[in-house]
Parts: sequence; C-alpha cells; structure tokens
Amino acid sequence: MANFAKERDWDQFHSPRNLLLALVGEVGELSEIFQWKGEVPKGLPDWKEEEKVHLGEELSDVLLYLVRLSDICGIDLGKAALRKVELNAIKYPASNNNNNGTA
Repeated sequence: MANFAKERDWDQFHSPRNLLLALVGEVGELSEIFQWKGEVPKGLPDWKEEEKVHLGEELSDVLLYLVRLSDICGIDLGKAALRKVELNAIKYPASNNNNNGTA
C-alpha cells in the first residue's frame, strides 16, 4: 500500500485523519450492501454472484484503508491484532458462554 500511494503521490493526502474518514466512508458503503437485507445466513447462499463480487470489493476497500492507516500511524497491525485476540481470550474465557462474541 505504501508503494502504491507513493507512486501516485498520494502521501500528501494520507494523513491519519483523512485515512480514517475515508475508512468510515467505505464502511458506510459496505453497510449499504446489507442495509435492507435483514439477517443474512452465513455463506450468503441466496446472493447473486455480482452481489458477492461487490461485497468483496467493499470489504477490500475497508481492509486497504485500515492497512494504510495503521502503516501511517506506525502500528504493526498484525501484531496488534494478535495481542487483541490474546487480551480477548483473557477477558472472555471459552468457559464463559454468557458473552455475545464482540470485543
């Protein structure tokens, strides 16, 4: 992502704030896909292939902005995510089934 942005001279625009706002915008676009569908079963069995492709594009946009934001902020996202899973394992032990699976 860093090389992609540098080749296009986008570093000037990629402040943490701007990247966060772009990320929020992409999450909004992702949300629109699900907005009027109600509950959706795992695997999206009733979705058309074009809908799944569109979903993949929007998920990718969110991921790419998140990766870029973490890079600009100097955060090792992989390391931070692993640490968060470890913290959640302590906070929500497997023997405690009273939580809803959110961090």
